[in-house]
Amino acid sequence: MEYQPSLDSIQKLSTFAAHLGLSLAPHQLEQFARYAALIQAWNKKFNLTAIVEEEAIFSLHFADSLTVAPLLVQERMRFSEPPTLMDIGTGAGLPGIPLKIALPEWHVWLVDSTAKKVQFCKTAIEALGLHDTHALHARAEELARRPEHREQYHVVVARAVAPLPTLVEYLLPLTRLGGVCIAMKGRQAQEEVEAAQRAIEVLGGVLEQLQPVALPERDDRRALVIIRKQRATPEAYPRLGSAPRNRPIGSR
Repeated sequence: MEYQPSLDSIQKLSTFAAHLGLSLAPHQLEQFARYAALIQAWNKKFNLTAIVEEEAIFSLHFADSLTVAPLLVQERMRFSEPPTLMDIGTGAGLPGIPLKIALPEWHVWLVDSTAKKVQFCKTAIEALGLHDTHALHARAEELARRPEHREQYHVVVARAVAPLPTLVEYLLPLTRLGGVCIAMKGRQAQEEVEAAQRAIEVLGGVLEQLQPVALPERDDRRALVIIRKQRATPEAYPRLGSAPRNRPIGSR
């Protein structure tokens, strides 16, 4: 790969990670640099991501992904077994791969319904030497009906996948009792939370926190919607096909 990220981009990411309480070692920063180079290289072959400029890759992809890391650190203290994270609609591996680089003890599953994006994730996993990391070609609503995945993960996360009333039907059935699902949202987070209250309740969750987050050198509003899984999800959910998108729980 000819492209190499600038030291300035790498240093800014390191500084932002430190702001979040994360200490990235030199080999982890090198993994981020190689990951950025992979994204650039693959984007020349097909539309992996609309964000291709180096500065945006580091600030809008990598830094944004790392905003979830402090929550994972907190969740890690709740249990003794290996921590598990599933990233739904991962695309180019976001936020799952940056979180795996920063917190390598987590076991990570990257899920996407587009085969080429899953192949990229598999290539990145191998190129970056990420252990206990898996890329799955599947739809979330189908995956959650498989016993080996249903209600199995400590944390289930998604970034820019669907409106929250729909998204919780994808995430909560995969979240284990006592675990959390995290939806990474923009300026409409509060409105989406209000629209999703009924769906969250039906699916066995409770809104725990709406946490504002900020990115370096950007003034756009973002938030993490954190939902705790308190009860088992009824067997009827998730619904298959287009129902979660076309008829979200609680909609009229």
